[in-house]
Amino acid sequence: MGIILAPFAWLLLFFYNLFDNYGLALILFAIVIKLILFPVSLKTKKSMIQTTMLSGKMQQLQKQYGKDRERYNLEVQKLYEREKVNPMGGCLWSLIPMVVLIALYGIIREPLTYFMNLSMEQIQLLADQLDWQTVAVANGWMSQAAMDKLVEKVASGGAAHIFENGAYNQMYLVSLINSSNIESLKAALNAQFAGAGDGLFVLNFQFLGLDLSKIPNWNFWAGGITLASVGLFILPLVSTLISFLSMKVSMATNQMNTKQPQNKQMESTNKMMMWMMPLMSLWIGFTVPAGLSVYWITQYVVNMGQEVVCAKMLKKDYEAARLAAEKREQEEREEEKRRKEEARLERARRLEEEKKNRGKKKPGQKKGEPDQEGVNKEDSREGIRAYARGRAYIPNRFGAVTPYTDPNDLIRAQMEAAAAGKTKKKKDKAEEKKEEPKPKTEDVQATAVAEQPVQPEETKPAPAEEENTQPVEMETVEVEVEQVEVEVDEDEKKEGE
Repeated sequence: MGIILAPFAWLLLFFYNLFDNYGLALILFAIVIKLILFPVSLKTKKSMIQTTMLSGKMQQLQKQYGKDRERYNLEVQKLYEREKVNPMGGCLWSLIPMVVLIALYGIIREPLTYFMNLSMEQIQLLADQLDWQTVAVANGWMSQAAMDKLVEKVASGGAAHIFENGAYNQMYLVSLINSSNIESLKAALNAQFAGAGDGLFVLNFQFLGLDLSKIPNWNFWAGGITLASVGLFILPLVSTLISFLSMKVSMATNQMNTKQPQNKQMESTNKMMMWMMPLMSLWIGFTVPAGLSVYWITQYVVNMGQEVVCAKMLKKDYEAARLAAEKREQEEREEEKRRKEEARLERARRLEEEKKNRGKKKPGQKKGEPDQEGVNKEDSREGIRAYARGRAYIPNRFGAVTPYTDPNDLIRAQMEAAAAGKTKKKKDKAEEKKEEPKPKTEDVQATAVAEQPVQPEETKPAPAEEENTQPVEMETVEVEVEQVEVEVDEDEKKEGE
């Protein structure tokens, strides 16, 4: 942090040594910083004017896609890309002065570190020489309770010294250095730190009768109404007023090069910024030393002058850009009008064709012939049934043609297959019976033949014939024949007649 603040501290110290006036040094410091940052201010102004010129188109996009936020953001992004505008350009560049203000705040708050190049140990030695423990309580910079607590903390080892580098303690300590004690303080520092006291000097914070090291107070009458107390109270108010005027000038110059109206969102944003920045200036003015208010006033006055200069420098460029944008918008409106007219004529032509063709046959189409492309009535015919396969039948719609089979043939084939299966089962059962083994009765038969008288042989029918004489079981098959309604085409009826 010290490396970043060192150039700013050197510049401020240079002006102080040159004029021996802290307030004048702050004013010249603010002017030089604004001149250095003038290219940044010009770029910020350019980006703001570009964004303002697009406010009309953004308002149209908001009306068109206001309900669809995603589509609206996409169209706005396309608009920025088409117009080559960076919406964050003005915001990013405007942060640089805030960085300078923070740096200046650190320099003003710690003059012993950045002006006199003293380390923390050297500053603590200086505080001991000036009796910081007594003087800080006597001047109201610290309460007695806070000081006692800090002394106990140092005694217990919780803190290194009663002087802490916080708030504005360095400014309070510098205000105790005067021409009567400066030499003794230098000697004390050089005794322990060789050459450390050479950079010590009396810093005069007085400017127009005001002590710029003090913080303005709301109740300026508390210690008695004096010119110094009233001046410190007025200083933040002047800073707030100048800040408000600067915002007005900036917004007016942003509208200098365009006649397009702003949309509601941009107007609300500008109004919020117009009041927020002055209020921030007022808060800063009553919470920091008065020196920052002097810097704040100076940089706002210079900023108003820069806004007018930037607007005049950019006026010619943006007048040409405005004319080009208006010409482009006119061409876009004419193109849109032409497209709408072509669409209207095309709709009128189609309606006229529909009226003319209403109730008329297509050329070459016969009565009763299907008008669907690829449909042929003859492909669907089977015998006298004109639409056996359907009115929208196309043979190759789903691949190859499925061969047609008469349902009676299918039923007859199923009956024959069932009868053949049953006959085959019966033959298989008969063959199984023939192949069964017979019992051995040769000895019994021989004895019976010997005992019985011989009788004449009787002729017996063959077993095969007996099997053939057995009654055959017949199975009745009931066939349900579906009645088919035949649709006869009108042309075929005429031919039959």
